[in-house]
Amino acid sequence: MNYFVYILRSQKDGSYYIGHTQDLDFRVERHNQGKVNYTKGKRPWDLVHFEEYPDRSRAMAREEEIKKRKSKKFIDSLVGTSRQS
Repeated sequence: MNYFVYILRSQKDGSYYIGHTQDLDFRVERHNQGKVNYTKGKRPWDLVHFEEYPDRSRAMAREEEIKKRKSKKFIDSLVGTSRQS
């Protein structure tokens, strides 16, 4: 089963959240229901970018790569090229 790296943008303050999952729709729903402690204070969230990977290890590596950049400009560039934006 494939895994997804996803980027959410808070409608409240425009901040981003980056994660990975097997079930993209379910995970976004959990964020918006306040079931994820880290993100519940900035709801609602919009899915603005995702990438699909064949296994969890590749998805986790990509998630870490994005997070290590620590660059809003880099994330904005990913979001800008996404079909979801």
